Amino acid sequence: MLNRVVLVGRLTKDPDLRYTPNGVAVANFTLAVNRPFSNQQGNREADFINCVVWRRAAENLANFMSKGSLVGVDGRLQTRSFDGQDGKRVFITEVVADTVQFLETKGSSQGGGQGSSGFQPNQNQSNNNDYSRQNQEDPFGDSGEPIDISDDDLPF
Repeated sequence: MLNRVVLVGRLTKDPDLRYTPNGVAVANFTLAVNRPFSNQQGNREADFINCVVWRRAAENLANFMSKGSLVGVDGRLQTRSFDGQDGKRVFITEVVADTVQFLETKGSSQGGGQGSSGFQPNQNQSNNNDYSRQNQEDPFGDSGEPIDISDDDLPF
């Protein structure tokens, strides 16, 4: 059995970040995803897909993305139900995101997302190969001489 959803779309509004009574972060958001074809008038229509993401990914989404931001979602489809205030059964189908990829930098959606080269949510996190703006040293600025490395040291 397989339940896999992959989406790329824009946030229709700022993510709604909340916390469970146990302190677990959860963010609800809606993605506008363009359909791959045009309607009879020649316009592209969009589907509006409800999504939910949990824990650290929820906090990152709420802190770094806002209405109009382009994101990629990888997750699964889930249906749940509850009794509404009128006593009728309410069914909700949503995508539970395993990962949310930020496909443009914050604020670039107003410019159409052109020239976006990805997003790093936290510049303070250290990374073994992090060449941030503070470190102006060119990692490829050697003399152009070949380096001595064994095939066994390569990851591929």
